[in-house]
Amino acid sequence: MNSETRTAPLSAVPDQAVGAAAVHAVDLVKTYRPKGRGKARPEGVRALDGLSISVEPGIVFGLLGPNGAGKSTTVKILTTLAAADSGSAAVAGFDVRREPDKVRRAIGVVAQKSGADPVATGRDNLVLQGRLYGMRGAELTRRVDALLERFDLADAAGRQVKTYSGGMLRRLDVAIGLVHRPQVLFLDEPTTGLDPEARTAMWEEIERLAGAEGLTILLTTHYLEEADKLATRLAIVDRGRVVVQGTPDELKGELRGDALAVELSADAADELPVIGALGSVDGVRDITLHGRRVAARADDGAAAVPAVLAALDRIGLGVAAVTVARPSLDDVYLRYAGRSFSAAESTSVLEGAGR
Repeated sequence: MNSETRTAPLSAVPDQAVGAAAVHAVDLVKTYRPKGRGKARPEGVRALDGLSISVEPGIVFGLLGPNGAGKSTTVKILTTLAAADSGSAAVAGFDVRREPDKVRRAIGVVAQKSGADPVATGRDNLVLQGRLYGMRGAELTRRVDALLERFDLADAAGRQVKTYSGGMLRRLDVAIGLVHRPQVLFLDEPTTGLDPEARTAMWEEIERLAGAEGLTILLTTHYLEEADKLATRLAIVDRGRVVVQGTPDELKGELRGDALAVELSADAADELPVIGALGSVDGVRDITLHGRRVAARADDGAAAVPAVLAALDRIGLGVAAVTVARPSLDDVYLRYAGRSFSAAESTSVLEGAGR
C-alpha cells in the first residue's frame, strides 16, 4: 500500500454518523510485520482487514470473536495505542489519529492484563490514576472512596495489590478506568481467567454501569454467553472483519427453525456424501461437517432426527449423539463465518502474538 493511500481522512465518514456515534470506525486495516529475517510469514499477519463498526452512546457494544480475530487490535487502535495502516476512526467525536490527547481524556481502558502497580495499595493506584487526569484534593478523595465502596474494595484499600484475588484485581482495574469519569469505557476480555462467581459479579457490574450511568461500553469477548447476556448490540468478528452485526435477539431470530448437532461415531472420509444424505431430508439445510461433528438447521429439529439417523445409516455412518436446540450465537457465527466458533478458536492465531 503506497503512502498516498495509507490513511483515509475522517471526512470520508459522514458527519452525521460521526456526530451520533460514541465510537465510529471505517475500513480499519492493520498488518503486523515480522521483525528480523527468517520468519515463516515474511508478508506479516493481517490482523484487521477492513473492519467497520459504529457504536451508539449509552450502550454495551460487544465485539465477539475467537482469539486472533482482531478484537484487541481494534481496541488498541481506538484507544490510540496503535495506528491503523489505513481507515479512519473517531471516539467521543475525536479523531484517534489527529486528536489522540482528546481521545485519551474521554476514555477509560481496561486491558486484558492488569495495569495496576502490584506493590502499591488499591487506594494508591486509584489516586495515581486520578492525578494523571488532573484531579486533586477533596474531589479526588471523594471519587476514590466512592469507587472503593462501589467495587467492594474498601476493606482491602490499604493492602498491596499483589495480595488481591483475581476477582478483586479485575474490579480494581475497572475502578481505575472509571476514576476520571470517561465517556467511553473499553473492556478488553474483562472476565478471562475469572472463576464463575467472579465472572457473574463482573457481569452484574457491567450491566449497572451501562444501565444506571448511561456509560458507553465497548466490550471484547470470546465468550458466547457473555456477549449474549451483556451486549445491547454486537459485531461478530472473524479474520479481521465484521461478518455481521445487530442485537443478539435479531441475529438469532434470523435463523429459522432449530439447530441440529450430530456427533458421528467416526470421522467421515468425505463431507460430500454426508451433505448429500442430509440434504435429502425435508426441512434440513445449512449442513456443515467438521471432523465428527455435523451441524445443520431444521424446520422442526425433533421431527427431523429419525430421518437424519436413517440417512446417515444408509451411507454407513453411525451416530454417537444428537442434540436439538434453539438458535444460539454459535449458530449465528457458523452461518456468517462458515465455521463453528469452537473450530475458529482451535485454528486461530493467538491474539497474544500480535492480533
